[in-house]
Amino acid sequence: MRIGLFSDTHANLEALTAVLEALDQARVDRLVCLGDTVGYGADPNACCDLVRQRAAFCILGNHDAAVAGRMDYSYYYDAARQALDLHASMLSPTNMAWLRSLPYERREGHIAYCHGSPINLEEFEYVFAPEQAARCLPYWDRLADVTFIGHSHLCKAFALAPDDVHEVVAQRFTIRPGFRYIISVGSVGQPRDYDNRACYAIYDDQARLFEFRRVPYDIERAASKIFAANLERNFGHRLFIGV
Repeated sequence: MRIGLFSDTHANLEALTAVLEALDQARVDRLVCLGDTVGYGADPNACCDLVRQRAAFCILGNHDAAVAGRMDYSYYYDAARQALDLHASMLSPTNMAWLRSLPYERREGHIAYCHGSPINLEEFEYVFAPEQAARCLPYWDRLADVTFIGHSHLCKAFALAPDDVHEVVAQRFTIRPGFRYIISVGSVGQPRDYDNRACYAIYDDQARLFEFRRVPYDIERAASKIFAANLERNFGHRLFIGV
């Protein structure tokens, strides 16, 4: 089965539409969303509608949890908190109920799906460096062969041996026996690696072959909608530079 993976749409409808079109062209068998459909952008309802319709399932992200009243986000910086408050006021009852129902994790065979670190799921800890991946080593026996995550907005992959971690720098690689992999699939709607194209990934669970992919989208339109909304303007500016 070819699985299309995407995460951190953050209410960017133009980016999400481009990613879904690319995944359709890639002829994947199912779609999986790793969370944070809301936050930052101008189209929370339209993005929730699309993800609900298209994804086989979706994982709870920290922004989803905040909007749905499932976590305290009072410590978030002002602009992010204001966006979450705005989205909470905008969401339809159906989409709010959907966010409130999302799981922290899902496991299927040799694969696990979650938003942040697979350890302490409700804490949404980041994994974007080998040192952070190494914090999972004491839980080796609990880790799936491959865990797909989002949250960092970076395309990163780490191979864990029982006593060591190394970063996988290839864009396309095979999941090797004897290792546990933690793979961050990047962000659809707000990449932060200075590449402004939307991120997604494809995993063949029979061949155990993984690939990072990118697709351009109409950044001008996505940013203009942010500028027209009651949102921090920098949320639009950063789309152009991918940070």
